[in-house]
Amino acid sequence: MRRFISIIFLTLLIACNGDKSTRFDFSSQELLINQSIEDWDKAWNDKDVALALKHYSDDIDWTNAFGHRVLSKKELRELLTGIFEMEFVMAGENNYKENDISFLSDSTAAVRSLNIRENQRWPDGRKMDDRSISHLRIYQRKEGRWLITHHMISQAWPTDIELVDNAEVDQ
Repeated sequence: MRRFISIIFLTLLIACNGDKSTRFDFSSQELLINQSIEDWDKAWNDKDVALALKHYSDDIDWTNAFGHRVLSKKELRELLTGIFEMEFVMAGENNYKENDISFLSDSTAAVRSLNIRENQRWPDGRKMDDRSISHLRIYQRKEGRWLITHHMISQAWPTDIELVDNAEVDQ
């Protein structure tokens, strides 16, 4: 009887603890995802299109804060090449805050990031107010790498700016 109870106890202990070697290590995965966002930031500072694209899937669905959407890495390469050549856009500095990473599964993560963009310029050279830019990235783990499959960028506009001429809306 004692032996039977010992076997039951040992079986329950193994079942409750599981095989730790097969458990997903989220902390190491967070480091990889955070590194990809640091690479994005460095790419903007260095105007390095290749580094900016490094962590994107070939079929990326990417939308910027102005509603420009691209649906492939090739299209994103063309867009970023043009953006990186615009001195008034590239004049600013990024200030990323901590990334909020949610693992939806062992192979999918949603990441929210906040970037306070400072010292950017308007096309006529005037300084913009600091911009609060939010990024929502969806990552898929493919062949051992975390790749961004969806990236939406949005901006919080100041409440004192009228974005639509009310006279035009009434027509």
